[in-house]
Amino acid sequence: MNAQNFEIIVGAGTCGIAAGSQDVYNAFKEKLPNANLHSVGCIGMCHREVLAQIKVDQNQSYLYGDLTKKNVSKVIDYHMGQGELPQELLITSSDDKEKINDYLGNQTRIALRNVGKLDPTSLDDYTERGGHKALKKILQDGMTPEQVIEEIKTSGLRGRGGAGFPTFMKWQFARNTKASEKYLICNGDEGDPGAFMDRSLLEGDPHNVLEGMLVAAYAIGASKGYAYIRAEYPLAVKNFTKAIEDATKAGLLGKNIMGSDFSFEVKVKQGAGAFVCGEETALIASIEGERGMPRIRPPFPAVKGVFERPTIINNVETLSNLPWIIVHGGKEYASYGTEDSKGTKVFALAGAIRRGGLVEIPMGMTIREVLEKVGGGSKTGRPLKAVQLGGPSGGCVPEKLFDTEISYKAINATGAIMGSGGMIVMDDSTCMVDLAKYFLDFTQLESCGKCTFCRIGTIRMKEILTRICDGEGVMEDIDTLEDLAAKIKDSSLCGLGQTAPNPVLTTLKYFKDEYIGHIQDKTCKAAVCKKLITHTIVQETCIACSLCKKGCPVDAITGQPKKLGTFKINQETCINCGMCVEVCRDDSILVK
Repeated sequence: MNAQNFEIIVGAGTCGIAAGSQDVYNAFKEKLPNANLHSVGCIGMCHREVLAQIKVDQNQSYLYGDLTKKNVSKVIDYHMGQGELPQELLITSSDDKEKINDYLGNQTRIALRNVGKLDPTSLDDYTERGGHKALKKILQDGMTPEQVIEEIKTSGLRGRGGAGFPTFMKWQFARNTKASEKYLICNGDEGDPGAFMDRSLLEGDPHNVLEGMLVAAYAIGASKGYAYIRAEYPLAVKNFTKAIEDATKAGLLGKNIMGSDFSFEVKVKQGAGAFVCGEETALIASIEGERGMPRIRPPFPAVKGVFERPTIINNVETLSNLPWIIVHGGKEYASYGTEDSKGTKVFALAGAIRRGGLVEIPMGMTIREVLEKVGGGSKTGRPLKAVQLGGPSGGCVPEKLFDTEISYKAINATGAIMGSGGMIVMDDSTCMVDLAKYFLDFTQLESCGKCTFCRIGTIRMKEILTRICDGEGVMEDIDTLEDLAAKIKDSSLCGLGQTAPNPVLTTLKYFKDEYIGHIQDKTCKAAVCKKLITHTIVQETCIACSLCKKGCPVDAITGQPKKLGTFKINQETCINCGMCVEVCRDDSILVK
């Protein structure tokens, strides 16, 4: 077959690049120099990177995963008629109707509809996939700002940044505020551990996010905008900056867009990685050149924001939904989801899940359906124990509540929050006390320090959790944690402090037995907390290979190679680092 007939699409989002997509791209280019080869963002299947799709013609396509520069030749040989189909690499194909990919097949993609399907650096690609239809509908078909806001109201779209505030209501406040100048900000300051929703949208479909900004700016009457993107997302910054440049050259951004009276310009502002700058007023302070610290509200940003001008801040996912809603109608968007939570939601699946990555599902699916139908269940084979929703500001939902539907009301009822969309999955090898300590350590470090209870209270909570994990806790510590949590939530100015205690409160609510076990029995059921566990060698199965001795960083292991029964661990020297467990070939290290 002639290579010129092939279209080869290589996934080159940040996850793909980390997995070696450039090597795979170069291998295809070297072996098939005449093929139509290009890169796209990540379609979300991070667990199968590097990904590549081969389109033979309009009706025939093949999606491959786990590609490396070494096994690319297997794929090429098959399509050139010189080898067998590499089934171990094939994910799905148009030839095999029986092979339906559960990961993609159980999703409903609106915000992510273009990601992985177009070249994010190409304005033409975006236009060919229906880009700028929303902008044309607004500017050329004569939709008024009020009609745009009404359409968003009909859609039921709520802010996807975490709070879930109705988008139309936010816009209405800014629309009704009289001012000579208004601002629209895209909040791409994604800081939750394990979250990468905004990054993938900015990298993989920047023109869609930009069109969403234009829709929002038109609705509120903004003439200037900022895209606030974390500097740790260099590819997102690069692709979005190019999108701004290309849209400006094409007359889709800047003065008199599409020949109308509407003008709007956008600048990229790189954030320095402060988690607190995800909060609206702290983000505004950062844009103004001040230290990112929250301000007292009211006045709210919709009335007095950037440079004291009315300002609306929408996160990346919220903006990504807007062009689709304008084109298809708010009623169509509202047909997905539940009574209080319309549309779809993007989640970053991470942790002990077999098919980790980026997913978009209709609101109303249960947590269990997402984990099993989309995520494929436990990666380790161990029972799933809990899911952390909403990042460090969220909470842990135990397995017994996995049938909870994904909606703002239902998730909040568990004590967790929807958040921006992080979904960290844990099996029974996770210590919930240690997990609470991890998240509290994160929020304590990220506190701006403005509020006393947030600044000092989170430190005291972390100290208590550390004592409990070290086996030095007392039962009164549980009451102290709950008391501190209530005071921090009530006394903090912004969402960081108000939600910081959530991981502790939810683990206390659902896994209190683990706290009691650490305090009274001095044991960590998950065998995670180093000062509460011991490592011993099981003589009956040890083969005396000496790998554990070679790997021990503190020389706590003695024994003679190939002499059975001689290997032992000195408990006084052992630091319980777990290195011996990592290197042992026959599972002869007992941890308890």
